[in-house]
Amino acid sequence: MNHLNPKVSRLIRKIAQASLISGGLAVMAGCASEPESHNVSAPPPPTPVAQVGVAQPQQQPTQVYVTGNNSAQPQNGVVVVTQAPPSLQQEVVLAQPSSSHKWIPGYWTWRNNRYEWMAGHWEVPPTSNSVWVAPRWEHRTDGSYQFYEGYWN
Repeated sequence: MNHLNPKVSRLIRKIAQASLISGGLAVMAGCASEPESHNVSAPPPPTPVAQVGVAQPQQQPTQVYVTGNNSAQPQNGVVVVTQAPPSLQQEVVLAQPSSSHKWIPGYWTWRNNRYEWMAGHWEVPPTSNSVWVAPRWEHRTDGSYQFYEGYWN
């Protein structure tokens, strides 16, 4: 650059500096992106509409209780909820990473006092002959719903 006009030389340096700064900002912006989230909560129930002259039943709040261990959930307590789970969501199944991966469908779980959707994903079974037993909500005779975790069998 010594043989160039000093004004041209300064202009080239400024352009180079601007390129480096904008390139660095672009790289840093890529690092600051949020990870993709897969938790989706159920919409709130509709607001009850009062009718004139009709006695309204008392609404029971959603109750959740966790009890001791059972054979279906060896490491977790039993979750029982008085609110029915939402319908399963439609999911797009992504490309299978390898022939040893098996698709685990999404399901509703109970967290933070509400249903949350756990997105489906690919997983490698612990053994080649393992079968996935999907998590499920069972309707109990008292009108509540009990959750059973999924597991490899």
